[in-house]
Amino acid sequence: MTNDNRTSPTDAVQAWTGMVPVDDTALAVTDTGGPGIPVVYLNGQFATQGYWRRVIDELGPDRRHITYDERARGKKSKRSADYSFEAAVRDVDAVLAARGVDRALVVGWSYGAVVAAHWAQRNPERAVGAVLVDGAAPYDWLDDAMEVRIRKLFRRIGWLAPLLRPTGLTPRMSAEEQADSNIELGKLSRERELGPVLDGITVPVRYVLASGTSFGSKGDEQEKIRAGLDQVFERNPNIRLGAKVPSNHGAILKKDFRAIADSVREVAALGSPSA
Repeated sequence: MTNDNRTSPTDAVQAWTGMVPVDDTALAVTDTGGPGIPVVYLNGQFATQGYWRRVIDELGPDRRHITYDERARGKKSKRSADYSFEAAVRDVDAVLAARGVDRALVVGWSYGAVVAAHWAQRNPERAVGAVLVDGAAPYDWLDDAMEVRIRKLFRRIGWLAPLLRPTGLTPRMSAEEQADSNIELGKLSRERELGPVLDGITVPVRYVLASGTSFGSKGDEQEKIRAGLDQVFERNPNIRLGAKVPSNHGAILKKDFRAIADSVREVAALGSPSA
C-alpha cells in the first residue's frame, strides 16, 4: 500500500467509492471527500456503513467522512480466514493508508467503539480523538454461562442469516464465527483488558451512551456494563461523557444521531492543532 496520495488535513479530496485490499480480503470503502480532518466510522460487530447515514448528514458536507464494511459484512466486502479483533484494528490502518490519511478522528459504535479505543490508544500521534458510542465499557460480563448463551443464540438465529445475506443485513460468516467474535469481544471487554487501554489514551474522547437493553442482554445487564465507565472518567481526564441518551443500544444511531454529531464536533475542536 503506497502513501503517494497523502494530503494535508485542510486539502479538499475528491469523493471515492471502491474496494481496498487487505490481507486475504478486500473491504468496501466510501470516502465522501471534502476538506478538514477525516472522520472514520467503525461499525457495530455485524453492522454496515449505512448505519452512519444520519450522523453524516447531520455533520454535513464540510467534513470528510470515511466509512467501510468490515470483512464479510455488507454486500461487497469479501470473506476472510481471519475475523479476529486484531484484524479489525489492522483494517483501520489499511483503509486510512489507501485513502492517504495520516491523522483522523475515529467514531465507533458498539464493537467499533472497542476498535476505536484500541486504535486511538496505539496511535496517539495519528488520532485527533475518538467518539465511542455505547461500547468500550470495561466490565467482566463474560463467564462460562454467558459463553454457552452466546453460542446458543447464534445457532438459533443461524437459519435466518442466509436469507438476509443478499441484502447485506447479515454477515457472510457462520454462526460459529459470529459467536467466536462475540466471545472474543467479551474477553477484550474485561476490566483487566480494556481498563489499561482506556487509561492509556492521551487524546480527547467522548462517550455517547444509550439507555436500556441491547441485542441478547437481559434486564439491567447493559446498564451495569455502562456504569463501569464511571471509574474510567475519574482516572483519565481526557475521557468524558458526551451524552446519555434515551434510545437503546440498537436505535442510538437512528434516534440520537444529533448527540453523536455534537460529540464529534467537540472532539474535533479539542483535537485540532489550534485547540
